[in-house]
Amino acid sequence: MRKILFTGATGNVGQATLPHLLNQIDAEQTQILGGIRLNSSDANLLPAEVYPVAFDFGNPACFAAALLEVHTLFLLRPPQLANVQKTFAPLIAAAQSAQVQHIVFLSVQGVAQSSLIPHYGIEKLICESGIAYTFLRPAYFMQNFTTTLLADLQKLQRVYLPAGEAKFTLVDLADVGRVAAQVLLNPEKHQNQAYDLTNLEQLTFEEMAAKLSAGLGKKITFVSPNLWQFFWQKRREKVPTMLILVMIMLHFLPRFRPTPPTSASIEQITGQMPQTFEQFISHNRHLFDPLANK
Repeated sequence: MRKILFTGATGNVGQATLPHLLNQIDAEQTQILGGIRLNSSDANLLPAEVYPVAFDFGNPACFAAALLEVHTLFLLRPPQLANVQKTFAPLIAAAQSAQVQHIVFLSVQGVAQSSLIPHYGIEKLICESGIAYTFLRPAYFMQNFTTTLLADLQKLQRVYLPAGEAKFTLVDLADVGRVAAQVLLNPEKHQNQAYDLTNLEQLTFEEMAAKLSAGLGKKITFVSPNLWQFFWQKRREKVPTMLILVMIMLHFLPRFRPTPPTSASIEQITGQMPQTFEQFISHNRHLFDPLANK
């Protein structure tokens, strides 16, 4: 039986991927393991068809047991973990010892030109391990608007980010989940490949705000503060400093880089066109309440 260990199975990526995966596997030939922390309620969030396995990025002692007889590891990086050597080097070494055959890593678009971000170091470790891999490199998640950026949208009808006039590529997490499921089902077809996952749009936040205004029926403005204004505003909102720095990296640094390219990988792998930003707004309009009209 082929075993797939899915880290982050109870998070947003897991929720976007597991339904597609479970709908297509043969349960007699493939078993899905969900890595969860001991003594947590995460097991209750797993689908019934997913077998819970004790796994904690902060506890390397659990890696060997979690990876026992695992063929494919789906790996993502929890946002709070930035020390690649401390956390991910022992995990990749454990995967080598367990003879894991394939690692599917959720990376980020542009990683090859961003050696300072943790994803770059993790990709390097995986390549050096000799384990077959597939790197999924998604663009800017549309779901940021229904999570991290939602409070400003609801309370102030604005997008407040130091992004200036930089253009961003976008992707709906639902499309990432469909791609991840296909790769996990057929890892041999995607061996040692890296895929940028984007839709076909390149938009500034000014243009995204205009699409939000049209889709939600209310004027949404885009405000691009300088770094000090942004940092201190978020500190006043009690946003953790590490998260503020991540937001700066995501939104400010692209101002000094070329516009990232779009990619056809989603259509090529899934056979379906990726979601547009307008479609995302329409499908998730209820999540913007009380902003959206009823």
